Amino acid sequence: MEERLKLSSLFFIGTFVLIAIGLVAFITGFIGDPERAWANFLLNNVYFVSLSAGAVLFLSLQRVTQSGWSAGFIRVPEAMGMYLPVAAVLFIVMIFGIQSIYHWSHADAVAHDPILQHKQPYLNVPFWVGRMVVFFVLWIVLAQMLRHYSLREDEEGGLSIFRKAEHIAKVFIFVIIITFSVAGFDWIMSIDPHWYSALFALKNFVSAFYHAVAIITFIVLLLNQFGYFPFLTKSHMHDFSSYIFMLCIIWGYFWFAEFMLIWYANIPEETSYFISRMQADGWRIFFFANIVINWFIPFVIMMPAASRRSEITLKIVIPILLVGMFIDLYVQIFPGVVGKQMLGFNEIGGFLGFAGIFMLVVGYYLSRANLYPKNHPYMEECLEHHV
Repeated sequence: MEERLKLSSLFFIGTFVLIAIGLVAFITGFIGDPERAWANFLLNNVYFVSLSAGAVLFLSLQRVTQSGWSAGFIRVPEAMGMYLPVAAVLFIVMIFGIQSIYHWSHADAVAHDPILQHKQPYLNVPFWVGRMVVFFVLWIVLAQMLRHYSLREDEEGGLSIFRKAEHIAKVFIFVIIITFSVAGFDWIMSIDPHWYSALFALKNFVSAFYHAVAIITFIVLLLNQFGYFPFLTKSHMHDFSSYIFMLCIIWGYFWFAEFMLIWYANIPEETSYFISRMQADGWRIFFFANIVINWFIPFVIMMPAASRRSEITLKIVIPILLVGMFIDLYVQIFPGVVGKQMLGFNEIGGFLGFAGIFMLVVGYYLSRANLYPKNHPYMEECLEHHV
């Protein structure tokens, strides 16, 4: 089975239009309100690197567990992982906005704050940049190696390359659990340097995996609609949906556990984070929309087994989840950086611009190799998969 994705001129026009909208949004943002523009830049960087890293995690888990049902679809998470080098460049650009985002980056602020002085050996610009470089080098190298072995498997076949890819997948799982958690502390939690949460990093790690699986599923469904992945069945959709359903429950558990423990302890330096988001005008609706969209809606809709086998249900739920991820990061980032709630052209336009870049990269890499891993040892099991 050999087939390559053929990208239409309409696809390229659409992505370039989205990128142009994003450029306009960021240019006007940096001219009018640089602090808000950098907050948008951070939000979108974290959003799409989360999708990319989460996709490689999904790919790695399929390799390690030797899952047969997903073997025919691994080109999608592989292509999503190829966004990581682009994300690395965009994060390097963000270095110029550190002082607009992070309070701890100001020497005068540190000089008058004992807590920031205590955290300075860790929260300082050179070490922050150094950690970021290490994260991306590890992620990019491992993702590229998984892609490399997958393409070699197409040419050579056999179990030797399959086992090598499996070993790399094990390393990636170990690395991403540690590094992505630390990245969550660095990029988001340090916006509020006086606040801390033991569950914060794990919740964001689960969110990245959760929403990455959702977008993998959405891409597979869209390609199937255009005639690709002809072997996609309701059994495959059931397995994709089961991942989404499971992860929505785990995400909801961590969201509630973090909130409940901090609320119950009632320690001022911890509760201030939630008070500013629950009680301040403009933020309350986003705070509660976060749990409704990312947990309640998918949990209720996808609870029946029949809905998890429905293409229509998935095409309704997944776009809602992608909005939910934006809201989740918006509530985490904007109150600490900008202060007041402002959701307008700068935020929506900036997101569309990043989405255009992400679509262009993923589409390009999907079209650069056979869409189906023809020599994958579990490809036949995928073609015959039935639950």
